[in-house]
Amino acid sequence: MPPGKVLQPVLKMKVDELFLYWLSEASTQRMLQDCLRRIKAPGRDQPTPGDGEQPGAWPTAPLAAPRPSGLEPPGTPGPGPALPLGAASSPRNAPHVRGTRRSAGTRVVQTRKEEPLPPATSQSIPTFYFPRGRPQDSVNVDAVISKIESTFARFPHERATMDDMGLVAKACGCPLYWKGPLFYGAGGERTGSVSVHKFVAMWRKILQNCHDDAAKFVHLLMSPGCNYLVQEDFVPFLQDVVNTHPGLSFLKEASEFHSRYITTVIQRIFYAVNRSWSGRITCAELRRSSFLQNVALLEEEADINQLTEFFSYEHFYVIYCKFWELDTDHDLLIDADDLARHNDHALSTKMIDRIFSGAVTRGRKVQKEGKISYADFVWFLISEEDKKTPTSIEYWFRCMDLDGDGALSMFELEYFYEEQCRRLDSMAIEALPFQDCLCQMLDLVKPRTEGPEGETGLTRLGRTPLPAGKITLQDLKRCKLANVFFDTFFNIEKYLDHEQKEQISLLRDGDSGGPELSDWEKYAAEEYDILVAEETAGEPWEDGFEAELSPVEQKLSALRSPLAQRPFFEAPSPLGAVDLYEYACGDEDLEPL
Repeated sequence: MPPGKVLQPVLKMKVDELFLYWLSEASTQRMLQDCLRRIKAPGRDQPTPGDGEQPGAWPTAPLAAPRPSGLEPPGTPGPGPALPLGAASSPRNAPHVRGTRRSAGTRVVQTRKEEPLPPATSQSIPTFYFPRGRPQDSVNVDAVISKIESTFARFPHERATMDDMGLVAKACGCPLYWKGPLFYGAGGERTGSVSVHKFVAMWRKILQNCHDDAAKFVHLLMSPGCNYLVQEDFVPFLQDVVNTHPGLSFLKEASEFHSRYITTVIQRIFYAVNRSWSGRITCAELRRSSFLQNVALLEEEADINQLTEFFSYEHFYVIYCKFWELDTDHDLLIDADDLARHNDHALSTKMIDRIFSGAVTRGRKVQKEGKISYADFVWFLISEEDKKTPTSIEYWFRCMDLDGDGALSMFELEYFYEEQCRRLDSMAIEALPFQDCLCQMLDLVKPRTEGPEGETGLTRLGRTPLPAGKITLQDLKRCKLANVFFDTFFNIEKYLDHEQKEQISLLRDGDSGGPELSDWEKYAAEEYDILVAEETAGEPWEDGFEAELSPVEQKLSALRSPLAQRPFFEAPSPLGAVDLYEYACGDEDLEPL
């Protein structure tokens, strides 16, 4: 074949050849001209043979069956072609009556084509998608607006300040701590107060367009032109919680550390709510989460530490202390060597390299410098101490999925297990061969992707790994012992702890009935008690800094003497403003990696 010539499908070439041959026939040309004439003059009757019918006219007796050649009686019209694929029949002489009937039949067909089509069935399907909530007929907008106006009438000049927004929130039928979003949503941060007319116009628009709490909350906090919330949108709301909640009153004088607490809460919100890992919380995600229920509990619960899912100060305290221990230069950034010291070098170096590879972190600047921020550390610590939640399973699955194909192959598992074997050998502990370990893990997870011999991932007799066996994310989410699976491949300390327990006891711990503390809540409570005990015993920190820099001592001093409020968590450069990442983060960095 000459160079540059492109092969064409043989069937298409043959069809094109036949079509051109049919189109070049004289009878086809006459038929097409006759069709064109009929289209131009649709009301004109067709000529009959007695009137000088032209060759190529429409076929007679379209419903008659074709006869074999030579058996047709004289004067009987033959069957015509099926347009536009057939060829026109040769003209035949027919009686005048049949020609007239043929013309009438054509008019009947044309009339049927002009009949209107019945309405589509899709028009009768009711609306089922309500991105801003299902509209409710029971909401009396005028009554709500009248209640709001009567509340504003009690304020000077009918203008509400931030301190007055609690009464306005109740008039709107919202929880108390919606007062911050309501104030900022009405533009109160620009003038320091909100007029009744501006607030009523804003709230009336929200009631008409947003029909549930999730849509209203997103509308109040989102930036103009957006229909989602990013991390910076939560700052005004959380700053109001810090300023006014009785459980955080000791933080009022330590304004330089408000940003640390706010950053922690924001990361926990996105950790639990933003299930898409997009960095943007939508109405649907907020609606499926328990965040708004926790916001409502802020009014009822005076002890902020009881709200362990998002707002607990003790949890923030544990996270920040752990970060403080690793961040030796206190620049609010830690590198791979710093993170390796977590939990006495329990994590493997391969897993630490994967964490710093960008698989679970955002921000190109920090990744290029080989460091992660405090915000990233919050995700790491919660995922490390509780590997049973959906987000933590996704976190470690992203790290172990080296090729990003959405499944953990046997080769990827062996890649991480090799270092575990070397570390066990250095501790004079005999490591389980990989094939035996793989057999245990596959029995533990029970993946649905089966190998070619019917077994999931390997053959029982020969214990030979099968490349077709893979573990997917859904397999691990169905498994009740996902923490055992992950610790086996990259956490040496927890792996040894699991080996000392029987699998039955592990299942019994996971199946215990009734409400139970999560692994993260247990860890945070234990670590907080340890930190308090160390400070009470007067044990100095072994980090090279003097005792007055210890966040534990300063926290306890503030709690012992409510009258003596003073800053704690001393840092070299306290920040007054909230910087969530401590580096520039563009919109493109918010996409999941």
